[in-house]
Amino acid sequence: MNLGNKILETQRLILRPWHEDDAEALYKYASDPEVGPRAGWPPHKNVEESREIIKGIFGGEGMWAVELKATHEPIGCVGYLPSSASNLPIADDEAEVGYWIAKPYWSQGICTEAMKAIVDYCFKTKGFKKLWGDYFPNNPASGKVMEKCGFLDTGRTTTCPNLEVGSDQPVRILCLKRKTFGEQ
Repeated sequence: MNLGNKILETQRLILRPWHEDDAEALYKYASDPEVGPRAGWPPHKNVEESREIIKGIFGGEGMWAVELKATHEPIGCVGYLPSSASNLPIADDEAEVGYWIAKPYWSQGICTEAMKAIVDYCFKTKGFKKLWGDYFPNNPASGKVMEKCGFLDTGRTTTCPNLEVGSDQPVRILCLKRKTFGEQ
């Protein structure tokens, strides 16, 4: 199922490929009505839906389960989309990053820790020149994660018609260039 994602490790996390047997843990957190809509998707309805999302969406290249080392439980997802799958019109040597973390783990720096690992991987391993991100203005914590990783607000907004939730709502666009990564 997975297309060869490397396992990445941080101080508190293991970023690893999703497995079908993660479906119950995914459902436990992705069924929360406060989680998915902030990222543009509806709450999961059952474990089988979560399993299908693991197989169809999370199983591809560029998607990692965010696993806490302390519990060995996946508590979110982090990854990148190549230009062909991005919500934004970006060049072939650029990618869009995204993430979500289960509500019990909000405001603990976990998302920032995971995103820093992905940014490093995208620039050093994949060779992307720029990374893009977007967030709903009513979810400023998501924008703060990107800012902590060095992303700059472009001052632009757009809509993302391919989102299942919020496709008609504006998102703020942020960007990080490879040459500025690590210079903060």
